[in-house]
Amino acid sequence: MRLSNGRLTKFAPRAKEPPMDETLDVKGLLCPLPVLKARKVLSRLPAGALLKIEATDPAAVIDFPHFCNETGHQLLDQNREGEVYTFTIRKT
Repeated sequence: MRLSNGRLTKFAPRAKEPPMDETLDVKGLLCPLPVLKARKVLSRLPAGALLKIEATDPAAVIDFPHFCNETGHQLLDQNREGEVYTFTIRKT
């Protein structure tokens, strides 16, 4: 509520803010640590949140799609730039 010209004015409730996007840097870690760390971060994020993961383990290109298939999360994007693999996962 807000006081406006001596009167109380009721505001409509604010819309929920979109989920915070997070980035997880697991470069230099080997299987299974990148997936385990991603699982931990995803467990505290709200449904619909996006998690960007940066990894250097070549096995990550197999591990993250498998992880998403097993958990039901959505693998939205998978890229490679040089030695760094980037994955974008939406928590379901």
